[in-house]
Amino acid sequence: MSQSVTVRVPAKVNVQLAVGAARPDGFHDLANVFLAVGLYDEVTVTPADALRVTCSGPDAGQVPLDASNLAARAATALAGRYGIAPGVHLHIAKDIPVAGGMAGGSADAAGALLACDALWSTGASREELLEICAELGSDVPFSLVGGAALGVGRGEQLTPVEVGGTFHWVFAVADGGLSTPAVYREFDRLTAGTTVPDPVVSPALLGALSSGDTAALAGVLSNDLQAPALSLRPSLARTLAAGTVAGARAALVSGSGPTTAFLTEDEASARAIADALTASGTCRTARIASSPAPGATVQRP
Repeated sequence: MSQSVTVRVPAKVNVQLAVGAARPDGFHDLANVFLAVGLYDEVTVTPADALRVTCSGPDAGQVPLDASNLAARAATALAGRYGIAPGVHLHIAKDIPVAGGMAGGSADAAGALLACDALWSTGASREELLEICAELGSDVPFSLVGGAALGVGRGEQLTPVEVGGTFHWVFAVADGGLSTPAVYREFDRLTAGTTVPDPVVSPALLGALSSGDTAALAGVLSNDLQAPALSLRPSLARTLAAGTVAGARAALVSGSGPTTAFLTEDEASARAIADALTASGTCRTARIASSPAPGATVQRP
């Protein structure tokens, strides 16, 4: 048995997040177009006497290190399916913003799942791994596959999406996090008494991704969770405005927030906009990244 396995796994941005009304099970039907971006966590698993989680990197202190950690739950789920004792040390090297709407926890779960699968040589099929991912959370399957995909149902049923070029982004990291369940509750409050349309994917958005056209994509980005995120965190409006004034082609809240995403013309523009956002005092830090990025990948020595 290998002594350790490391998996690199990307963050995501939602270039379209259409949200339907709450279902009887409390979830919402989605039309969710994911794009993996080049900000990564690394998850390393090493054999141990018992399951243990450690974390390093920015905001590591905000990551739970007990059995509630999604990476720990992923290891436990895979071990349970194959009758293996989940004796591993999981170390998460964080670089994806924590509780920032970029699926950092989901990425860690996908990374832990793939790393444990390799460490234990379970022989699990891709379909089995995706099934476990879906049990863990709505964003976890995409963290495993990366690239670009349309997620329907609660976001876990994926169809690959063609991307014909590279898109450049700036991500403004806010102080503190936003709870995804709280943002969905605020969505329900804001839409109470109205007819919420069924979520459908935008053909124009799929066309912009396929052609690699930044200007076209800028015109069709959308996020139905932006209004509730701004309702809970009004200061995000200043961040969105600062990035727009600095020259971003488009600005939106990333997923459930509070990270905000800015689509830029090219890498040079991204660097200038990141500098302007940092100087504006409306965010804690700004990161640049391009997309699409590969999904969870075992790192070879």
